Amino acid sequence: MNELLVPGPALALGALLDVPVPDLDQGLPLLWHWIYLLDRPAQGDLGPDGHPIRNVTAVPPGPGRRRMWAGGRVRTLGPLRCGEPATRRSTVLSVRDKEGRSGPLTFVVVGHQIAQAGRVVVDEQQDIVYRDAAGTIAFGEEGPVVPAEEDEWSVEITPTLLFRFSALTYNAHRIHYDRDYAREVEGYPGLLTHGPLQALAMAEAARKLDWSGPTLYEYRLLAPLFDHQGMVVRAVPDGQSVVTTVRDIHGRPTATGTLRPLEDQAEQVSW
Repeated sequence: MNELLVPGPALALGALLDVPVPDLDQGLPLLWHWIYLLDRPAQGDLGPDGHPIRNVTAVPPGPGRRRMWAGGRVRTLGPLRCGEPATRRSTVLSVRDKEGRSGPLTFVVVGHQIAQAGRVVVDEQQDIVYRDAAGTIAFGEEGPVVPAEEDEWSVEITPTLLFRFSALTYNAHRIHYDRDYAREVEGYPGLLTHGPLQALAMAEAARKLDWSGPTLYEYRLLAPLFDHQGMVVRAVPDGQSVVTTVRDIHGRPTATGTLRPLEDQAEQVSW
């Protein structure tokens, strides 16, 4: 896949998250490549949940399987600049079946490499989990609201924000914008906050600490986060690394991540 990177999507993401947009000629911030080089499947290639079921790199392993973004790893090896063409190559790296507490699970690792000027500048692995369809899912009771501390960033999660992020990333998965579908079909208590949105928020919290340079960012989604539960983000220096977290407004952790510098050439060419 090839694309000339233009400023429009980056300006839109900055406005969506209410964060500063840097000089795009010098390179996009960490994870902002997610709004470029997107799959745009035909309407007829979408399943009932809005997710593609054919003609994309990773398709569901069976009809009716529910898709969840579980985490991933991203290496930034150089700046990804606007105003220049870029190429993305994607492949399925592994598929593994496992029996979970809720039934069969399929773990899929998808690799993406983005090159610019003949050099790979983003090397990524995404962890996707597929589970069987289930009825109403039981979730624990919510405790009292835990106010955001001084070093935390509180983001109000609204249906409008989730819809705009879905549109910006060309994500038609109905769990993010169709409340009736999310509740009645997938058994969720509300609209699901995107895993990539949580990962991006953690990366932005780290950017406020002036994090830059070649980076390995590893992140994991711990639990579902729904629109009525808000999103509270934190990034804390830990030696040469930065540890990031997301929690809901009641203090329940939903995502975690670690950023650390790529210190030698070997780390920049192999996982």
